[in-house]
Amino acid sequence: MTEKILADRHVIITGGGSGIGEATAYELAGLGATVSLVGRSQPRLEAVAAEVERAGGHARVCPADVTDAAAVRKTVADADSFAPLWGCVNSAGFNRPGPTIGYAIEDFDELMATVVRGTFLVSQAVGEVLVKHGEGRIIAVSSQMGTVGYPGRAAYCTSKAAIDGMTRALAVEWAPYGVTVNAVAPTFVETPMTEKMFENRDFYADVLSRIPRGRLGTLDEVVASIAFLISPRASLVNGHILLVDGGWTAW
Repeated sequence: MTEKILADRHVIITGGGSGIGEATAYELAGLGATVSLVGRSQPRLEAVAAEVERAGGHARVCPADVTDAAAVRKTVADADSFAPLWGCVNSAGFNRPGPTIGYAIEDFDELMATVVRGTFLVSQAVGEVLVKHGEGRIIAVSSQMGTVGYPGRAAYCTSKAAIDGMTRALAVEWAPYGVTVNAVAPTFVETPMTEKMFENRDFYADVLSRIPRGRLGTLDEVVASIAFLISPRASLVNGHILLVDGGWTAW
């Protein structure tokens, strides 16, 4: 039987309608947490929440754009009023790869807004609440691309390196108040976002050649790391970027 290590804990999950955010919702709800799902697509959030409820968990739907400061503050305040927050998982994001020469500045701005601004705004609002509570956890979904480079991913690498720096800074700032801040940095994982990328078989072969484990990551492996870092058991882990990369960055 799975131990309910997050029983009576309330966690906000951004990007909760798909990919890592969706998988995190199922994992944390299964461990006893009430999950508040944040994203722009209400139908997707409702579908995930319904699945959580069918499995015996508890989920709330909170449609909001993480780049909208006023919407973020209201969403976080409403969530904390519903039940005191324990933490959040910042998984809202996307990737739009392409050569740097000729890369559309509009794509760069959108990527930075969602990944960097969105993570900052949510962390800022949740952090204010957790500091008042005197405890809590904030987790960001980063990437191995915050540590290494890869052709055609200058914008994405930049956004994730910013997440890593933000994680360390917030960890130092809020630790005295009982709030820890960490990030999980996966390698390529099979998700709807990466599915089309791997239709290019040369790209797929190159990715596998760089992972000593010889395979892509799985959502289960990523969310297990998130579940540990957001649990009460990770109380001394702070400012850490947990690479779930099969050894890519160990070369």
